[in-house]
Amino acid sequence: MFRILDTFDDSGKKSDTVSLQGRILEEKTVKTPRNSLLRLFDAALCSVRGDAAVRRALAETPVDGAPLRLLAMGKAAVSMARGAADVLEDRLRDGLVITRHGYGGSVPSRLRLLEAGHPVPDAGSLGAGEAALSAVAGLPEGWLLLALISGGASALVEVLPQGMTLEDLQRLNRWLLGSGLSIHQVNRIRQTLSLIKGGRLAARLGSRPAEVLLISDVPGDDPALIASGPFHAPPATPLPAALPAWIEALLARHAQPFPEVPAISHRIVASNRLAREAAAQACRDFPVFQHEAPLQGEAESMARRIVAELAQAPAGLHLWGGETTVTLPPHPGRGGRNQHLALAAALAIAGRRDLWLLAAGTDGSDGNSDAAGALVDGETVRRGEAEGLSARDCLRRADAGAFLAASGDLIDTGPTGTNVMDLVLALKIPV
Repeated sequence: MFRILDTFDDSGKKSDTVSLQGRILEEKTVKTPRNSLLRLFDAALCSVRGDAAVRRALAETPVDGAPLRLLAMGKAAVSMARGAADVLEDRLRDGLVITRHGYGGSVPSRLRLLEAGHPVPDAGSLGAGEAALSAVAGLPEGWLLLALISGGASALVEVLPQGMTLEDLQRLNRWLLGSGLSIHQVNRIRQTLSLIKGGRLAARLGSRPAEVLLISDVPGDDPALIASGPFHAPPATPLPAALPAWIEALLARHAQPFPEVPAISHRIVASNRLAREAAAQACRDFPVFQHEAPLQGEAESMARRIVAELAQAPAGLHLWGGETTVTLPPHPGRGGRNQHLALAAALAIAGRRDLWLLAAGTDGSDGNSDAAGALVDGETVRRGEAEGLSARDCLRRADAGAFLAASGDLIDTGPTGTNVMDLVLALKIPV
């Protein structure tokens, strides 16, 4: 289920909150541009839900007939575990499911559920890391480990080198979140200071068999980058240059050598590309244009580029996928990269009557807010500034969420059961 908070109809008048369940909308709201985008976003999410993706994968290519232990880690862990349990039934003997606080729910009684901190690790993350190590190292002979991995596990599951503290880990993650570094660089730092990332969980298996199913939240769907690659050898990415002195000191004291990693069978069961294709297939009323250049780099710059492309583009539905970054000021406000991108786009399209743009995280979260993102139009800036806020000032202070709450444009999905990076859906209509 998702809803758009304090929504406005396309005349700019405030309307009742719109609620969606699956693909169902009240008939009176179906044909507006705003609700067309919401329906298409919902179609994209439904296509990459963890339970459906895992059921589909296991039905198409069954795993070996041995007894199974399950290890599910990430924001989509609960949904993925439910899908596996539906197919495997009594073959699934036991397992561990690790997800973000508030992303839990019911799992089969033979599975143990743990919740931990995200995006900043907490004590639960360290407890989950020890539990994951035990689940892998203690796999009985003759059993198969089925690992279900989705994004978010980098923060949710960790085992630290001796002498490194939780406070060190939290400070490091807070810095990485606002650093503007690429996912390759962020992961290289995380993997260097971990006892489970960068293939180290796989190394604990020895010769015992495993299969890994992944929901990809990284460009190129590289399994070594998803959740910092606990079952895959890391790419040869150099550490970033000119890191703060305190991070250099952590690396000097606690850097871990990378082990020999056994080859493990893996499959990508859901991705950003599949989500975009589902949105395109669900679109019946407009021409569809897939933009293959990924969302990347600074969110504000990406927003300006998208609007410039839309200004020259034909009318229809335009789709992008990927993940931008935001270099945070010392005391950021409310929001995340999708809200930041949406507000920057709203400034660029202010006054236009032909453009609507939705930017949201497919996992249902965005930065430090409860919203997944926002859906903006040519009246967004006017609505928010009528409530006494400055769009440019909120953007400068990384407080896009406060402005978009005032303008009525935030999207709230709650946990979605998936995590395939971010989507931008833009609708351009003839005027």
